[in-house]
Amino acid sequence: MYGIVTRNAEEVDWSEFDAGFYEVKDVTGRAAEPLSNAVNMISCFGDNAAVNSNPDLAAVDAEGNRATREQPYFDWSHVCPTNEEYRAGLLEIVEDCAAENGDVRLDDVGFPREGYCRCDRCESRFAESEYEDRQAWRAAEITDFVAAAAERIPGRTYLTLYPDPYPGHLYRRAGIDVETLADYVDEFVVPLYDMHYATTYWLETIAKGFESLLDPLETPFSIELYAVDLDLDDLVHATEVAEEYAENVHFGYDASNAAAAIRRKDADSRSGVTHRPDDG
Repeated sequence: MYGIVTRNAEEVDWSEFDAGFYEVKDVTGRAAEPLSNAVNMISCFGDNAAVNSNPDLAAVDAEGNRATREQPYFDWSHVCPTNEEYRAGLLEIVEDCAAENGDVRLDDVGFPREGYCRCDRCESRFAESEYEDRQAWRAAEITDFVAAAAERIPGRTYLTLYPDPYPGHLYRRAGIDVETLADYVDEFVVPLYDMHYATTYWLETIAKGFESLLDPLETPFSIELYAVDLDLDDLVHATEVAEEYAENVHFGYDASNAAAAIRRKDADSRSGVTHRPDDG
């Protein structure tokens, strides 16, 4: 199955795509009304606008450094996942999306990095919790949020994973306990973005890592490829590599290029041309 990830409502109905993922809330804070004919996507704890308007929303480390895009290694600003008021607002958005379409995708779920968050609220919640290990407490906080969201989603719950399948990394970095979350998630989505895909050995390595990580859980995963301004042959080749490992392949933010890649791939298939992950 091929899907498109888009901010343009009309693109979710293009015939080349089996599924459309429509951004209702993205990391900039931009909001849109959910669609009835798309899997509506919500950037959960990535929110530049919210943090800009209220810096105290940001997750902080032990030295008080906020997890914002002005800091190294952060592409956007991260809201602390234990903020109850913000979480309640997210769950309202989930309900609004689910009312339009039963399938919902949760993006940007988790703590922003190891060492976050050490705000006063997190310190208090951890101290009052049943956990002695901070990493286990963080994972419980994230699992509680995903479980609450999944309760409000009558169809498929999609969850985006940071593209790091190395054992223990998602748990230590983001508080993502994949094994536990699999009880609430119907499909994981792994974005593997590149500006060129001129070489794909790294894509295959990461895809294989997620196959190994998730296969024991019997939870399918999809790979999302970046499609903007990509050479068509490179995008086709990346697609063929990705679908060797993933249940589905989705394309981000350029429906025209993605549709052309799908048509090219179908044409190659009909003419008997085959591609393997180690081609080229």
